[in-house]
Amino acid sequence: MSKKEMQVVRNLDLNRYMGRWYEIASFPSFFQPKNGEDTRATYTLKDDGTVNVLNETWSNGKRDYIEGIAYKADKNSDEAKLKVKFYVPPFLPLFPVVGDYWVLYVDEDYQYALVGQPSRKYLWILCRQTQMDEETYKFLEQKAIDEGYDISKLHKTPQHDPPPEGAGPEDKKGLWWLKSLIGK
Repeated sequence: MSKKEMQVVRNLDLNRYMGRWYEIASFPSFFQPKNGEDTRATYTLKDDGTVNVLNETWSNGKRDYIEGIAYKADKNSDEAKLKVKFYVPPFLPLFPVVGDYWVLYVDEDYQYALVGQPSRKYLWILCRQTQMDEETYKFLEQKAIDEGYDISKLHKTPQHDPPPEGAGPEDKKGLWWLKSLIGK
């Protein structure tokens, strides 16, 4: 795979990017339950210019979530290179964990996006709807290949239509987070 500098979106309109995005596919990661379904992110712009991040997924019939803050990596840049900070473990937030969130592509209507980060360990295909047509999916896969990603690692995320609404029963013990650390 190519290790060229990734091209990111320039002049991202944060106001248009806000709202709910459904995870259509992603690279499996230790910080998400392996059997997660209906995974989504909701972004809300705050008065100070940072973004509130709410990541949710359902596993074993329970809602798992974590909240964090996103902000521009370089306030003077027009590149869509953000940092996302979460405190872990979610049930007793003690330690900040900061990651890269680079918007590699967003369509002109802000309906689907490709998000990654510089090590190419993580990749997300996001959509405003719970389902994405195959042509758009293949287009975003090709964009990922062009940025040096090995798309054989992509895993489609099961999404129900309609998606779950409300909080639902929660994993109040945060066990999903602990299990994710040991690969369960």
